[in-house]
Amino acid sequence: MIKKVLTQEIRTISILKRMYRCTDIYGTVMKIILLGCCMALFVQCDKGPSPPLNPIEALSSFVLADEDLKIELVAAEPLIQDPVAMAFDESGRLWVVEMLGFMSDINGTSEEDRVGRISVLFDDDGDGLMDRGQVFLDSLVLPRAIAIIKGGALVAENIPLWHVEDTDGDLKADKKNLIDPTYGGRGMPEHSANGLWRGMDNWYYNAKSAYRYKQVNGRWTKEETEFRGQWGIVHDDAGRLFYNYNWSQLHADLVPPNALGRNKNHIPSSGIDHGLTLERKIFPIRSNTAVNRGYVPGTLDEQGRLLEFASACGPLVYRGHALPDSYKGNAFVCEPTANLVKQNKITEEGFMLSAQAVYNDREFLASTDERFRPISLASGPDGALYVVDMYKGIIQHGPYMTPYLREVTLNRNLDKPIHMGRIWRITTKNKSPQNKLPVLSKASSKMLVSLLGSPNGWTRDTAQRLLVEKGEMIAADLKEVLEHGTPLAQLHALWTVEGLGLGSEALYLPSLKSKDPWVVQTALRLLTDLKTNATGVREQITRFIAEEYDYASPVVQMQMVLVSDHIPSHVAFDIASRFLSEFGQLPVARDVVMSSMTDRESELFTYLQSLPEWESYNQHREIFIEMLATAITNSGNETAIETLLTMVGSHPNNETLWIKDAVVN
Repeated sequence: MIKKVLTQEIRTISILKRMYRCTDIYGTVMKIILLGCCMALFVQCDKGPSPPLNPIEALSSFVLADEDLKIELVAAEPLIQDPVAMAFDESGRLWVVEMLGFMSDINGTSEEDRVGRISVLFDDDGDGLMDRGQVFLDSLVLPRAIAIIKGGALVAENIPLWHVEDTDGDLKADKKNLIDPTYGGRGMPEHSANGLWRGMDNWYYNAKSAYRYKQVNGRWTKEETEFRGQWGIVHDDAGRLFYNYNWSQLHADLVPPNALGRNKNHIPSSGIDHGLTLERKIFPIRSNTAVNRGYVPGTLDEQGRLLEFASACGPLVYRGHALPDSYKGNAFVCEPTANLVKQNKITEEGFMLSAQAVYNDREFLASTDERFRPISLASGPDGALYVVDMYKGIIQHGPYMTPYLREVTLNRNLDKPIHMGRIWRITTKNKSPQNKLPVLSKASSKMLVSLLGSPNGWTRDTAQRLLVEKGEMIAADLKEVLEHGTPLAQLHALWTVEGLGLGSEALYLPSLKSKDPWVVQTALRLLTDLKTNATGVREQITRFIAEEYDYASPVVQMQMVLVSDHIPSHVAFDIASRFLSEFGQLPVARDVVMSSMTDRESELFTYLQSLPEWESYNQHREIFIEMLATAITNSGNETAIETLLTMVGSHPNNETLWIKDAVVN
């Protein structure tokens, strides 16, 4: 036993020694490690019920469902402690958010202590294992999110949101600008704003929040948006936002942000926060008794394994190129309570999305280590999938520490040790690792434009961000991509044009001819957002919609309806009726139509009644008529209300009495 422990600890020393070989604290760290080895001889010979594992032991605890994949260590304690989020910058350096103040003991004492920090890690020899690190920003209270930006980062602390700058290039913060003093709301880690995800539209979106942020002319703007999710937020290749809740593993936007809230007379109930699956079942490979409500029948199976999601968080839509192509577009969800990560296949049907578990009896990644706590996922410059492992016994916040959970936690010795943490990388065994990462910080604008079509989503996103932040007027280069680039390159080029303030009908209109529905949809969005009153542009949009609606994909048809408040009523009503005929059974389709009909609801009501097919009853038409009648009433327009009542009271036959009933009810 002693020989085995020594062997394991020596291997761990080898890894940790490399982490610290380039730092001034190498000698001190090595003394601590050697002392730890001596202690391990005694501790590990009499292991408790849930012993902490060193990184080597933890590696052997993992089970990947796909045998062609491998998992590798990227960083571990003491280089990082209590990590909850990560992001790579344009130089390939890894930034880590460390929440050291979270549940340092069973009572959660000292939570307000300023011990949280942001660290930057360096891989000096390009082998994928972080060699050293330095603190960028410390003295934080429960930091939870980060976004890399020009000259520094956005950092979400317990309550405030900061723009933190490194003005002298030493990777140490020397200037903090307060963006939002109320960003975190109540400040409870699992129920406060987090994410700071840069959307494809250049806004920063957040989970557990109804606000988004954007820097315009050097000043930060806060704007209201739809409320989304609980912990973690990402987008797919089309730019749609994905998120989740602790009990519901995967939700997404079916429509562009803020698209459905434009009609002051109507309150939408769909399109945003769309649940992609009702499936909650999970397959841990160890007992999970240290879970809240573990005593409730149906929470755990006979072996003490968690049956359903209890702490879903940190979703990621994989957009990299280090895993096989079959993984692209799949959504991964963390479940730290059950020590696993679930994989879902996303299915598109028109503009609708759904998700199905890839494995019916196991999970993408699971561990026999009770302290493996996957909190969030990320993509990297190498196209790999990264797992942020808080590696902590206590994962439940103090206010929710029930007597049952307290007892189980203490009995299993999960309250100590503290301040551990790892980051893991998942790649394929069948490809050589791309350890030499691209350094985009040195790329010219022309090079960055060419990278908008990279097969790696992280590279595309970062190239777009850097181009927008540099602010160079590169319309000619972007125009070339819009005309000849791949659909993904064109999509990012359109949003780069928007971010640079170069938007014009000359750049956007040609994209309406693209064969890719997402490029067309984006061009339509941007055209109608232009601050122009040019009659010629509106006429071209109207002509495009009228002539191409029947031949367009459902995604484009939906966008045509969404922007139809910019076109004459006779065309808008025509496509609205056809859209409802095809998709009216879907709640989102009805909300899409209503969103574009501000103060035209009465006219649309009259138009629909003139159509023969609306004489016959079906439930979806009834629901839509009720929505129209409610909007007309909400408008407060007395003339419109009187017209509605007059029309309802003058139905000539029994076949259309259902319309009267719908309005009256």
